[in-house]
Amino acid sequence: MYRPLQSGGNLVMLFKGCRRFVRTTCRVSIPGGSLGNESKAPPRFLRDRKIVPDADPPNMEDIHKLYRLFEQSSRLTILTGAGVSTECGIPDYRSPNGAYSSGFKPITHQEFTRSSRARRRYWARSYAGWRRFTAAQPGPAHTALASLEKAGRINFMITQNVDRLHHRAGSDPLELHGTVYTVMCLECGFSFPRDLFQDQLKAINPKWAEAIESIDHGDPGSEKSFGMKQRPDGDIEIDEKFWEEGFHIPVCEKCKGVLKPDVIFFGDNIPKERATQAMEVAKQSDAFLVLGSSLMTMSAFRLCR
Repeated sequence: MYRPLQSGGNLVMLFKGCRRFVRTTCRVSIPGGSLGNESKAPPRFLRDRKIVPDADPPNMEDIHKLYRLFEQSSRLTILTGAGVSTECGIPDYRSPNGAYSSGFKPITHQEFTRSSRARRRYWARSYAGWRRFTAAQPGPAHTALASLEKAGRINFMITQNVDRLHHRAGSDPLELHGTVYTVMCLECGFSFPRDLFQDQLKAINPKWAEAIESIDHGDPGSEKSFGMKQRPDGDIEIDEKFWEEGFHIPVCEKCKGVLKPDVIFFGDNIPKERATQAMEVAKQSDAFLVLGSSLMTMSAFRLCR
């Protein structure tokens, strides 16, 4: 038997509320009970089980370990990865059904900065997938963590995800790899919301935008979106005939520089100030819980080392 916490029923309810989240991202589960105040379920097409990695059966020993972690820690840091968003319809990279399993290679920072063709391909695909990507709603993982934060059980949260689902659930994590919801200029550093950039793309590519909006996007992970799948960062891999000619990209309104999403592409470095903040938080923690991450990127692994 385990002594209830002083905030007692609250923590137990929070664990019940994250039953599915724990099963799919921590490989443990709370048996029985409903999902409590779970947020409204996302549309059917955002709950495609093909992109949710399989998980081992739960056992009570794991549940008790997780319970003790929250009970005994006063400076708990949470690090989340793509696995917390798969139930929301956003694929990951490294699971058996992830993007890498189909041979997908994400764009690198060097490729984006050196090649106008690569930038055109990236923004065309990203524009095509944006409506679908932003339709994703926070899942049980996001809502449970937000509740635990509100209850004072989490000292700090860091996320590798760029989807802003933690924010929409009520959390305010340090975004280690940035966010696709902001666009920035590589020359002068000017930044602005992605929705405005989406409007700019639509304005200078009216026929292309009309074609995109007329298409039934289908299920994430299906073959109905230009015949290809949606990717973890929100873009849809589409045939080059749809973007090779006639797709235009806005330039920075301040300096006419190159615009990119405010995310850390493969081959790029996390800004020093952000990396330092994450490391300092990790050093000051008395417990560190990783959810939904394989820790295959050095930026995350070094925080746990």
